[in-house]
Amino acid sequence: MIVVGVGSGTSVDGIDVAALDLELRGEVVQARILGSGTVPFDDALREEVLAAYPPGQVGMEQVCRLDTRLGQAFADAVAGLGAELAGGAPDLLASHGQTVFHDVVDGQVTGTLQLGQPAWIAERTGRPVVSDLRVADVAAGGQGAPLASLWDALWLGGRGRTCAALNLGGIANVTVVGPQEVLAFDTGPANALVDAVVARRTAGRARYDADGAGAAAGSVDEGLLAVLLADDYYRREPPRTTGKERFNLGHVDDALAAHGRPVADADLLATLTTLTARTVADALAPFAPQEVVTSGGGAHNPTLMRMLAEAMPQVRVTTSGSHGIPVDAKEACLFALLGFLTWHGVPGTLPGVTGARDARLAGRITPGHGPLRLPEPAEVAPTRLEVVG
Repeated sequence: MIVVGVGSGTSVDGIDVAALDLELRGEVVQARILGSGTVPFDDALREEVLAAYPPGQVGMEQVCRLDTRLGQAFADAVAGLGAELAGGAPDLLASHGQTVFHDVVDGQVTGTLQLGQPAWIAERTGRPVVSDLRVADVAAGGQGAPLASLWDALWLGGRGRTCAALNLGGIANVTVVGPQEVLAFDTGPANALVDAVVARRTAGRARYDADGAGAAAGSVDEGLLAVLLADDYYRREPPRTTGKERFNLGHVDDALAAHGRPVADADLLATLTTLTARTVADALAPFAPQEVVTSGGGAHNPTLMRMLAEAMPQVRVTTSGSHGIPVDAKEACLFALLGFLTWHGVPGTLPGVTGARDARLAGRITPGHGPLRLPEPAEVAPTRLEVVG
């Protein structure tokens, strides 16, 4: 079955698209990655999305328009790049959409909102769309994140050693896959704070610290780092999840105010990049993984990758690319897998990871131009994912 997965992370860098040929063989899902790529956001739409993040204030008119424009943008990406990668029209589409708010109250997720109306994708392509992938888990008492835990558990499990998958998007999330258990959670910010500072200091001319050059030119301000590390999020027990509603420019400004001394731009970038590396290392230390496999935009940042390796000297730090999965495509591949599993009646969540009462089918299905004809549900849930080809 050819499935195209599509979504955009909290960094709002672009729309990630991946086409997979997926087949269920008993307890094994075989995945052949046909291709992947990223479609840049229209600059105006990207700015509107970023402005909608807390502490921004938007009304329902803007929410409605964003839902429509994002849905149309995803439809364009799928009908263009997605169809090209799939070699024609895919059998199924899976859209994560764009997260704009993750509502966390006293450490518990009470709601989550992803925009990008799937009806636009179904109308443009004529194919069914699985979307809204997080909400069923939240309704069952879970965190709705990290969604990647299912892919990681199937992919990294059964190796007889502890491995961790680390995604470095706007927020950093990890899946720890051990011989006996799987645990996943958000460690804290990855690129979110650095991206926000760079955008402000350059008046929007730059969106991120290219190649980590800004951080590499600076020195860590240990006093400011101590203030940042004092945030109580880092002491919460998993499962835990967070987003830009917490880690944003206001968070940086509050830390600078508490620090009470000016910090040069390069030193601020060095300190914020170190914060990511330190909080990831601290979060993983209790599990002593032998290997950490990174993906996401942060995997392209040599300064961050160096800091991660220095913070975890006993751990082999690699990228998903060295295992056959492009670092920018892993989440889009995940969305394709979740859509495929939902289509075959297989739950797409790990309740022991998210904290939900039970595993749930992920998402809802929007029909294409024809009636829905789902296959008979799979007789057994898969226990392993093989990336082939």
